[in-house]
Amino acid sequence: MQVTETKAEGLKREIEIVVPASDLEARLQTRLFEAKDKVQLKGFRPGKVPVGHLRKMYGKSLMAEIVNEILTETPNSVISERKERAAMRPEIAMTEDEGEADKVLSGQTDFKFTLSYEALPEFELKDTGGIKIERPIVEVSEEEVDEQVERIAENARTYEDKDGAAEKGDKVTVDFVGKIDGEAFDGGSAEDSDLVIGSGRFIPGFEEQLIGLEKGGEKLVEVTFPEDYGAAHLAGKAATFDVTVKAIQGPTETAIDDEMAKKLGLDSLDKLKEIVRDQIQSQYGLATRQKVKRQLLDALDKEYDFALPEKLVQAEFDNIWNQVQRELTESGKSFEDEDTTEEKAREDYCKLAERRVRLGLVLSQIGETAGVQVGEEELQRAVFEQMRRYPGQEQEVLKMFQENPDAIQSIRAPLYEEKVVDHLLAQVDVTDKTVSKEELMAEDEAEEKIGKGEEATEEKSAEA
Repeated sequence: MQVTETKAEGLKREIEIVVPASDLEARLQTRLFEAKDKVQLKGFRPGKVPVGHLRKMYGKSLMAEIVNEILTETPNSVISERKERAAMRPEIAMTEDEGEADKVLSGQTDFKFTLSYEALPEFELKDTGGIKIERPIVEVSEEEVDEQVERIAENARTYEDKDGAAEKGDKVTVDFVGKIDGEAFDGGSAEDSDLVIGSGRFIPGFEEQLIGLEKGGEKLVEVTFPEDYGAAHLAGKAATFDVTVKAIQGPTETAIDDEMAKKLGLDSLDKLKEIVRDQIQSQYGLATRQKVKRQLLDALDKEYDFALPEKLVQAEFDNIWNQVQRELTESGKSFEDEDTTEEKAREDYCKLAERRVRLGLVLSQIGETAGVQVGEEELQRAVFEQMRRYPGQEQEVLKMFQENPDAIQSIRAPLYEEKVVDHLLAQVDVTDKTVSKEELMAEDEAEEKIGKGEEATEEKSAEA
């Protein structure tokens, strides 16, 4: 086999590969002799079919199998021998002339094809010891725990039937039909719908208009959907609801004590507060992790600047752009509504795609150098967690992961990235800083854009 590099421009490579007809013939002869003892043909005893006869009947089909095997095996072996790695699946080009192709299958000429790919860039890892990270920490206050316990108590509150008019805090059972311009709209009607007046679950202004109604009472409720309402076709529109009150219940007194905790399946109020505190701390911990990770990735992004595979960047940009387009469609908004233009948005998201690919490559090499690996047990736990998200479809989800390498990679990649981040955080200078929860949860628009999907930066390089 002859391998000739015909292009080497930046990361772009083009390799011409020629497999001599003699090599093809040798492989075909081997295949024919292997088939000789297996093929059963009428008029011939087992194992006595002449090779020439086999060649006449099956030569082209066997040669086609050989050609496909060469196309499958050769790219990886050639790229590996060049001590390179392809950023994406290599492209293969060969003759489209039927006559030339027939000559190859007939063993009359050499088999030629071209391999095109972009190589992953080579770069030196830099010392991370000088990176400084400020880790924001929120101390959970007793007031915050008490507020959450009160909300739990409110949700666990029971109600009992009452006479008279509905008041704020009462639970009412209603039927309603929503209309816009006199026409009922999809999703605007319900029967036996329970609603606590003052809970804020319904459109602003809806609940307050039920105050004063008695059981059996009817009212035309007039409201306007918020401008930022989730359903774009309803946002900002005036609507009416024909409401009928079917039942009214008043809230019972709920004491926040050990008895309430026991009704929730806990030993005591102190145990409930302990669980609530852990949950709040866990939520803050996730936000802290994201802030710290963002700082780390920002620091790495400033340290590295190297050429990127264009197709890998384009693939990442396409993923981002498709997501942006879906979100705009679902919200009914345009780029102008977001104070930008499509051209400017494309420019911004192209930079984001480059950042993700660059960081993915850096994290991949750091992890590889450090020997970071995702264990099978970790991977299985992640798969089982995915299965739990689809009750009743667990076996289908498991089968998908077992049969689809890309699906299992989508699980492995973020696990790998988090382990690389942990490895780096153990090396860099991390200083804790106590902040308020408002400071911790605050995120400006620029941070949100950069951070959107940042947890998937490793995936692009892992796929390669």
